[in-house]
Amino acid sequence: MPLATQAKQEIYKAYGVHDKDVGSTEVQVASLTRRISDLTEHLKAHKKDFSSRRGLLKMVSNRRRLVRYLRSKDPQGYVKLMESLGLRG
Repeated sequence: MPLATQAKQEIYKAYGVHDKDVGSTEVQVASLTRRISDLTEHLKAHKKDFSSRRGLLKMVSNRRRLVRYLRSKDPQGYVKLMESLGLRG
């Protein structure tokens, strides 16, 4: 389930280095977090949607990998991102 254009622009402005930044680790983690929360809400209503559940697990795994990379490369940025997104870390 892709994000709406408005939601993407808000994420880019909030977490990106500049307005057109779509590839930095922080932006990718924030975007995945938003998609994960949207898909989690979908799965609460559609409990037997197993293909979406598989996609959710892949997104969580990908986010975990990106967070681990960010923690090793930029510890202060990692702490700041975890606090702003409300994730455990």
